[in-house]
Amino acid sequence: MKAAATSFILATVIFASSCIPSLNPLYTEQDLTFDASLIGVWTEAETGETWALSKRGKLEYKLMHTDTDGIKGEFSARLVKLADNLFLDIVPVKPGFAQNDFYKTRYFPTHTFVHITSEGSTAKLSYMEPAWLVDYLAENPNAIRHEKIAGDVMITSSPKETQKFLLAHLNTRGAFSKPAELTLKRGAQ
Repeated sequence: MKAAATSFILATVIFASSCIPSLNPLYTEQDLTFDASLIGVWTEAETGETWALSKRGKLEYKLMHTDTDGIKGEFSARLVKLADNLFLDIVPVKPGFAQNDFYKTRYFPTHTFVHITSEGSTAKLSYMEPAWLVDYLAENPNAIRHEKIAGDVMITSSPKETQKFLLAHLNTRGAFSKPAELTLKRGAQ
């Protein structure tokens, strides 16, 4: 029963997101950095979605993402520096409203990785493409540790293994989405 419930929850997490989930973070403590210039409200002109980043801890951000329908989601975000590349490792935060024990014992946060480049008041975000990863792993099943759930992929490798894989494919054609361009709203904190 527990395995079936876990599989259902994981499938729901994967289905609800166009990003590839990971059981483990992308970082070890020495990979973390903090950039105060990322703090503020970033808006994607094409969709109207917003990413509001504020400082949560020494090396942690609070991310409030608002989608095109105005629905908000809260995440913990960490900035990871790999060579000369930056990634956000984001994890959903448990909802603040009361939940019953059945829900609490089935909540399963996963990590999602977003490649980020920023210059001044502009940032570009891109994700590894799920369809590319499924096709790539069909031909190279041992390229990175993973599990397939309902046809989708969940990364299960260690942080260092995942880092190596992402960096190896950062410039691979089709591996990452077309970057979404965000603009920092002036005066936002």
